[in-house]
Amino acid sequence: MKLDFNWMLHKWHAITWIVLGQRVRAIAVFEDMLRAYPNDSYALGSLAHLKAELGDKQGAIAVYEVLVKQNNAPAYAWFNLGFLQQELEYPVDAETSFRKALALNEELDQAWYGLGLALIQQGRLDEAVQALERNTQLQPMSPYAWYQLGRVHMDRQAPDETTKIIKHLKGFEPKFAAQLERETGLAVSV
Repeated sequence: MKLDFNWMLHKWHAITWIVLGQRVRAIAVFEDMLRAYPNDSYALGSLAHLKAELGDKQGAIAVYEVLVKQNNAPAYAWFNLGFLQQELEYPVDAETSFRKALALNEELDQAWYGLGLALIQQGRLDEAVQALERNTQLQPMSPYAWYQLGRVHMDRQAPDETTKIIKHLKGFEPKFAAQLERETGLAVSV
């Protein structure tokens, strides 16, 4: 789509409201923008993001679903849709969205993490391990996937694997290691 003055005016009008902390007014501008420019990716993504920020997760999902129907839907749109679906405990839908995001960008570490959580919610622990391990490869210093991986290994009756993860976490995130020790009942010395 060729960007015109009216489109830019809408964009800057919405940004101004956001900067002023007036997200509801910015939503109104993006909705108006979509009336003038139906299916505009920028307006859809911005509108969905603002709705999610204001707690309207179902509304945000509805907007992201419009955005991802476009042929050129970006990986972030699929990820954000999956994130909201996972938060609202729609794990099958979240899995689909995260997998679509990863098909577009297999290095999207957050999508691997989200996929792991969606698989955990479905009780598919072996697959969750694979997704969480991929996240730890891409983000080795982020404790979240390590922590979830430790919990999944305990659920899979593999306390030795959890012990290894606790030792690893003690090296860079001792609070997460301590929490995992408390939750699993494992006392691990380094």
